[in-house]
Amino acid sequence: MSEEIKKEIRMAKPGNTKIVSKGTPATGRRKESVARIRLVSGSGKVIINGRSLEEYFVNGFLQLVVNQPFSESGIKDYDVIVNVKGGGLTGQAGAIRHGISRALVKEVPTCKLELKKAGFLKRDPRMKERKKYGLKKARRAPQFSKR
Repeated sequence: MSEEIKKEIRMAKPGNTKIVSKGTPATGRRKESVARIRLVSGSGKVIINGRSLEEYFVNGFLQLVVNQPFSESGIKDYDVIVNVKGGGLTGQAGAIRHGISRALVKEVPTCKLELKKAGFLKRDPRMKERKKYGLKKARRAPQFSKR
């Protein structure tokens, strides 16, 4: 990896508007999370908010979710630089997967069919339901009291 890209990775912290000047950009979303992705040719490393994948997602399942587009398409020769914000860890992992899939389709159009069949190119529309008045949560009613 070149020194210029390493400097840009250090800049990839939450709140920064510019992450990397080179590479294929894409955006992924899931729940309240938004992930800005840069796909750069390399060895297959994933940098999330300036930290490695294993450091950011300690849970092995979330690491698997992030790497699914690469295993599904069989492409391994790209580094991923991510700036993600909002939501929880699961939503962030889903947003990163969505963004990586979009960037891979831009870079390698032949992998679109596999990624689309796996469902990685469609944004997951499920969101948290809003709280209604008279209820404790979206659907949870207060405990019934006979007297």
